[in-house]
Amino acid sequence: MLKILLPVDGSDNSDKAVADFISMINWYKEPPEVHLLTVQTPLSGNISSYINATDIKQYHQEEGLKSLENARKLLDQAGVSCQYHITVGDPAEMIVRFATEQKYDQIVMGPRGKGNIEGLLLGSVTNKVMQSALIPVLLVK
Repeated sequence: MLKILLPVDGSDNSDKAVADFISMINWYKEPPEVHLLTVQTPLSGNISSYINATDIKQYHQEEGLKSLENARKLLDQAGVSCQYHITVGDPAEMIVRFATEQKYDQIVMGPRGKGNIEGLLLGSVTNKVMQSALIPVLLVK
């Protein structure tokens, strides 16, 4: 069974990529094993001096669940089962690392996410993932 990593960030662009992936899921010979991944940005500064590690972890978990909410609903409505994962770090780096460590067969993502004007044509995270991933990256738009 094909194991697919679908990174999401909770943006409208991310939700559109999930919807587009759902519309193409029948292209696969058999239903793939779908895994959602959201990467939370680390809190800046020396925040650990003021907030304990458990609270920081809880914050990232809550924010991660918010980022996953729409994608999970879309997949659920389409009858596509999925697993989800939340990590913390640089989004592009963590997507590639997670895909490699967990031995995914393919990364499916949209061309843009929450990014700013810098990544207008092709999102900076997407661009970095495409350049550094050792497995196929399918862009859906």
